[in-house]
Amino acid sequence: MRKALRWLLALTVLAGTVGAGSATAGAAEKATEPDIKDRVLKIPGMKLVEEKPYEGYRYLVLTYDQPVDHRHPAKGTFQQRFTLLHKSTDRPTVFFTSGYNVNTNPGRSEPTRIVDGNQVSMEYRFFTPSRPQPADWSKLDIYQAASDQHRLFAALKPLYNKNWLATGGSKGGMTATYYRRYYPHDMNGTVAYVAPNDIDNNEDSAYDRFFANVGDQACRTQLNSVQRQALLRRGEFVARYQKWADENGKTFKTLGGIDQAFENVVVDLVWSFWQYHLQSECASVPATNASTDELYKFVDTISGFDGYTDQGLERFTPYYYQAGTELGAPSVKNAHLKGLLRHPETLNPRSYVPREIPMKFKRGVMADVDRWVREDSERMLFVYGQNDPWSGEPFRLGRNAAARDDYRFYAPGGNHGSNIAQLVADERAKATAKVLEWAGVTPAAVRKDEAHAKPLAPYDAKLDKPVVEQRQALRP
Repeated sequence: MRKALRWLLALTVLAGTVGAGSATAGAAEKATEPDIKDRVLKIPGMKLVEEKPYEGYRYLVLTYDQPVDHRHPAKGTFQQRFTLLHKSTDRPTVFFTSGYNVNTNPGRSEPTRIVDGNQVSMEYRFFTPSRPQPADWSKLDIYQAASDQHRLFAALKPLYNKNWLATGGSKGGMTATYYRRYYPHDMNGTVAYVAPNDIDNNEDSAYDRFFANVGDQACRTQLNSVQRQALLRRGEFVARYQKWADENGKTFKTLGGIDQAFENVVVDLVWSFWQYHLQSECASVPATNASTDELYKFVDTISGFDGYTDQGLERFTPYYYQAGTELGAPSVKNAHLKGLLRHPETLNPRSYVPREIPMKFKRGVMADVDRWVREDSERMLFVYGQNDPWSGEPFRLGRNAAARDDYRFYAPGGNHGSNIAQLVADERAKATAKVLEWAGVTPAAVRKDEAHAKPLAPYDAKLDKPVVEQRQALRP
């Protein structure tokens, strides 16, 4: 009878698992090992926020006690939120960050699907609720954030002792790169999507060259024309903007007024179009003589008037703080708008952060990371979109990239959502094979011929999320 009951229990667990290759192993683990939630919560500093069911996985939302200052850990802690998408401790683990807030609904990054593994997703420090109180903003920098990842990795590695990969898109891709720079031996590989690399914050001519050549001439001309028309019809636009703001309780204290916010939204238009849209969508750009209502709706759809309200800026204060202290921020000459801008001094991160938060730019931080990537990095894969403005200043790999197993690929015509699946066939196979290799799960057929490389887990429309969440205002 006992044998029959054990057999029935094992069969029930097996029936509840999904995925390619590892379902049996994951079911066996669940039947024979202590509950993964209990094991994680035994780690000092771990707290459970909630568990959400998802077939084939355990999905936990947790917090972990982190030092406010990793250089002086005795000076206080804060609770940093993260999520765990658990498949099996026998599978590799992908460490994901968006560089912003963590999404508390189950989601799977592209590398996680490729390797059919677990995923740890961490909220970036100072994005609420993962913000120390009181907030010492001087402790928001890329070293402290990398140390957050290192410490969480060290806590979870005894449970998840197979290979680990770091990944993220946009600011998350930057974050994954910075993590490897400070802790190069934690991860077995890194996949960084659409990650900008602003080496010199005062030299942004690469972006002017990008906008002079992106897409076709007709589309570039029409987008510029819409920008000019919006500024020429400033009075009508601002009146509509004010009406919407009054109806929705929006304010403009941080930027200094609604006219400043309007101007920032309009200046973002061309960048935002290419960041999230495609050449094939150029037909949607209104004509120069379109009605103000049509132009206003288009600008709102592409740039988003909410992005530069106090409420729209507040959520992203940590990003703007970092852009104005370490990361840098792009600037474009916009020669076609000459004579139409009244507030060009507001087009910078300092304008988007409340004045009571002090900011001072630290020169050389990005140049240090750039040098490390070019000369010392190993097993890193960068994926960019050909038509994504943030690709204007990409990470560079250096002369010995192949020897160090580093790669950089561009998705043809791709925007800020570009990923491995959008690469041309040979590069897609190479990138997928490398992700499998670094994770330690390369199938025999792929070892013989990387052209056979493909994700080990089937696509799940609910679980497999875009590389980058679309955001209003100029943010990576």
